[in-house]
Amino acid sequence: MLKTVGLNQYYGESHTLWDTDLSVKAGVCTVLMGRNGVGKTTLLKTIMGLLSAESGKIQYNDIDLSLLPVEQRAQLGIAYVPQGRDIFSQMTVEENLQVGLSVMRQGSQKVPAIVYELFPVLKDMLSRRGGDLSGGQQQQLAIGRALTLNPKLLILDEPTEGIQPNIVHHIGDVIKQLNEEENITVLLVEQKLPFARRVGHVFSILDRGRSVASGKMSELDETLVQKYLTV
Repeated sequence: MLKTVGLNQYYGESHTLWDTDLSVKAGVCTVLMGRNGVGKTTLLKTIMGLLSAESGKIQYNDIDLSLLPVEQRAQLGIAYVPQGRDIFSQMTVEENLQVGLSVMRQGSQKVPAIVYELFPVLKDMLSRRGGDLSGGQQQQLAIGRALTLNPKLLILDEPTEGIQPNIVHHIGDVIKQLNEEENITVLLVEQKLPFARRVGHVFSILDRGRSVASGKMSELDETLVQKYLTV
């Protein structure tokens, strides 16, 4: 479904992605892993068009994404929940959700029912400002906003960061439901190993901007964990 081949990206003079390869198969939850600062967020932003690639290919099905602006990538059915959530703090929950709908030129301008089924707290807080929500509620809002696009591919950057344990568990349930029951392909950056093992089917590890290992989640052994994931 999604593939990067030989992707190179720079921040100024700093070479951040080195011939990076990533393959995300349809219907699968792929967990992108690695220590802090190895290029995981950079890779996601490059896939979404928020950063430009110096060279290499980004293919979504049979489409070359590198030729498309951010909005068109979203219209193809790719939804992105960035690290830090990036909700609009001065806008209400309802207005934040409407922002997601505004990206779509066609289709319903009504929030999909599944958003409120997965996150009933959002329906109870439609008139509250995003900045007044807890961290966990903001993450639910960010995911809900992404789901207004009716995505085929959902990309999440560390959705459990700074979230209370009960909400972390709920977000894990939501990811599994979206992937296994709603048939939404998921690409997830996650630092918490137990969470990654719980929701992911396959893993891909980055180290200093390079793809160094990938496989089924059951193949993520202690040798790989010690070499690439422990601090």
